[in-house]
Amino acid sequence: MNKENASKLWKIIQEAGDYLQGQLPEHPNHPNGRNSYAHVAICIKSKFKASYKDISDEKYNEVIKYIKYLKQNPN
Repeated sequence: MNKENASKLWKIIQEAGDYLQGQLPEHPNHPNGRNSYAHVAICIKSKFKASYKDISDEKYNEVIKYIKYLKQNPN
């Protein structure tokens, strides 16, 4: 992904992390609460098989749609 798109995407990931803070269900591995920013980044990496910076520019809109999905479906 080019630097400009990666920067925009990082801001969207941060906004999603802010939004999800306190909304993720409890988990025994995270007794102090789950990190919503890491959750979004890990979900993206899992779905697209790459870090957000390493995803192709052609999938930029698809990644944004997925982030919106994550915000609507915290788990």
